Amino acid sequence: MRDIPPALAAHLAGGSTTLCHCWSLTRRDGLTLGFTDHDRDLTFSGIGFAARSGLEAAEASAELGFAVGGGEVAGALTSLGIAEEDVAGGLYDAATVETWLVDWTDPATRLLLDIGTIGEVRRAGSAFVAELRGLMDHLDEERGRTFRATCDADLGDARCRVDLTDPRYRTTGTVLAPTAPGEMLAALAGAFADGTFTGGRLTWITGANAGFANDIRAQRPGDGGTRIALWQEPPRAIAAGDAFGLKAGCDKRFSTCAGTFANAPNFQGFPHMPGNDFVIRSIGGSGAPLDGGSLFR
Repeated sequence: MRDIPPALAAHLAGGSTTLCHCWSLTRRDGLTLGFTDHDRDLTFSGIGFAARSGLEAAEASAELGFAVGGGEVAGALTSLGIAEEDVAGGLYDAATVETWLVDWTDPATRLLLDIGTIGEVRRAGSAFVAELRGLMDHLDEERGRTFRATCDADLGDARCRVDLTDPRYRTTGTVLAPTAPGEMLAALAGAFADGTFTGGRLTWITGANAGFANDIRAQRPGDGGTRIALWQEPPRAIAAGDAFGLKAGCDKRFSTCAGTFANAPNFQGFPHMPGNDFVIRSIGGSGAPLDGGSLFR
């Protein structure tokens, strides 16, 4: 049951309405932007809602119970609204969105329709469609421990306890030359084994991407340097001379935890947990007796 303010209820009961939608969007970096599908700018709650963004409601839905409601908004990627490089850089990922129904002749007469977050953003040329997810979407997020053979901790966090300030697990580097989208030949400040930073994190220090970070897909020797491939291309072009920092990666296996990081006591997985291969494999005739005892003693 939604409580409609008396002034808005009276307006809705009238013969004609002067209503529009407004969206306030708070990005991951704390910047709040306002948009409206009205043809003139509006202001309320200290936020300016721009009409020049080309933003409009594309679809909306509401669900009962614990089902996830949501909708979509569509718009243009313009310098007056949402910039393509900011979308590609992840500034709008999980951004908070408030949707308002507003009487544009009197913005004080308004109703908060929904609070949600930005989900998937689809781009096509100079336009975009952003998915809006309702508050119930948070119930689908994974919480607590997971029980699996591999580790569920992040390398260097409070449960893992690997010291990533150790110079064996971090370094800096400089781009010598971009070689392909999301790939580069780089010079690292030190010698590291092949794959040390595979699965790790690259943070840009200088250049057009300064402040952004990327996950590393592969790190291997190259001609005159080290080849680094990223899982996603940075929002802006990589250029020779760009500086970055690297943190080591981990494949979450017990053998890596024990052999590479000497951190077996803090391993947060269950390496002896049987998987599907254990269930379906054939029974050997000369192995240990199948008496329910441990196969690892």
